[in-house]
Amino acid sequence: MSRRVVRQSKFRHVFGQAAKADQAYEDIRVSKVTWDSSFCAVNPKFLAIIVEAGGGGAFIVLPLAKTGRVDKNYPLVTGHTAPVLDIDWCPHNDNVIASASDDTTIMVWQIPDYTPVRNITEPIITLEGHSKRVGILSWHPTARNVLLSAGGDNVIIIWNVGTGEVLLSLDEVHPDVIHSVCWNSNGSLLATTCKDKTLRIIDPRKGQVVANNFEEPVALQEMDTSNGVLLPFYDPDSSIVYLCGKGDSSIRYFEITDEPPFVHYLNTFSSKEPQRGMGFMPKRGLDVSKCEIARFYKLHERKCEPIIMTVPRKSDLFQDDLYPDTPGPEPALEADEWLSGQDAEPVLISLRDGYVPPKHRELRVTKRNILDVRPPTGPPRSQSASEASLSVRLGLAPLSQSAHPLPPFSDKSFCPLRLNSNTPWRRCWRRSRLFASGCRPRNSESRLWRTCYASWWTERTRPACWAELCAQRAGWGGVNGLALPML
Repeated sequence: MSRRVVRQSKFRHVFGQAAKADQAYEDIRVSKVTWDSSFCAVNPKFLAIIVEAGGGGAFIVLPLAKTGRVDKNYPLVTGHTAPVLDIDWCPHNDNVIASASDDTTIMVWQIPDYTPVRNITEPIITLEGHSKRVGILSWHPTARNVLLSAGGDNVIIIWNVGTGEVLLSLDEVHPDVIHSVCWNSNGSLLATTCKDKTLRIIDPRKGQVVANNFEEPVALQEMDTSNGVLLPFYDPDSSIVYLCGKGDSSIRYFEITDEPPFVHYLNTFSSKEPQRGMGFMPKRGLDVSKCEIARFYKLHERKCEPIIMTVPRKSDLFQDDLYPDTPGPEPALEADEWLSGQDAEPVLISLRDGYVPPKHRELRVTKRNILDVRPPTGPPRSQSASEASLSVRLGLAPLSQSAHPLPPFSDKSFCPLRLNSNTPWRRCWRRSRLFASGCRPRNSESRLWRTCYASWWTERTRPACWAELCAQRAGWGGVNGLALPML
């Protein structure tokens, strides 16, 4: 008589359960673009979903607590001129998200903690370097402001978002379209899959393929006959792989071990409706009091439904074996340190007392050598006593210390703080905050604007302050000869 030996595992009884109806997000027009991304990104503060939008691409960002029916006029994040193909939250700043589009650009956005009144249309920075659509984004796991993008031009570009510069470009590694890209735990290597059916391990800083000759897999698992794309999600803390098929209605999960047969089937979560995309919550966003080890956000045609994976435990105490220290929001390296060859493991945090997201942190973009875009022309302008005194009150350096040319003053209706001709005048005034606009107010504007213009910006003092502000804040170039950042 033979006895069956059951493998011991604390995750053997993991089960999935869909959230209640009042905890779902309804009336969301999920994008119908035929692309193999997850269409959803989530962190401990926000849920982002790529949605249908006319005249370009857009995605919606919702606070996690804003469940239920979403207003059809809820503000979107718009700015791309073609459909958005992928989005990814920054692991070191819960308010920063990157988006990739069919218009060949990558945009990085700062999401406020409050609900905006109108659409967010102005990104922090726009990254341009691909010649075809950009469909893959992935932030570096340990280095600050390092973002990877892969496009239809078979090129992988690694950016420093803090400066807008290209750190590395891998343009001779892949002969065909790149399907997926993933960093290892410390960000020293990349794993990519390509249309040529080859898995490559790449050292991005050397630009070399470390390994690509994988003859036989360690383990082979038969799936169903569905032709949908599989979206894999791996949890390194529990060594569980979750496989979600696009167009499928189930989530299969397996445990990975160091001993043969290496891959152990655990269970399958099934539902009635197929999924159009899936978001995976980082470990620091889970509810440890309920022994929750994973949470998915399943996209339907018109809604998003949370799915919770739980380990059944009777005790209400913190379970140390289920929640080892996990990567936190603090980066271990700066972009320049990583580029120079340094590697560091993620900075870990404990979830014993739960995780509280940090307060809003602004991402500051500093473009290097931006003043060299347009060299100065013509002799420097002298500064009068009244202009010097106004400079001291505004906290600016004297004009004589700057060799930058003065902008043209023939068109008094032009404001240097307007990013483009479509920026509303009232928004321009709010952006100023320093009475630093040379705009001629229109009759429909507020009394505050007209009073400010009459008392501060006379023909004598306005040109000097305008030139000093331009020289210190941004330099020349851009729309109508000037490009000033948001103050």
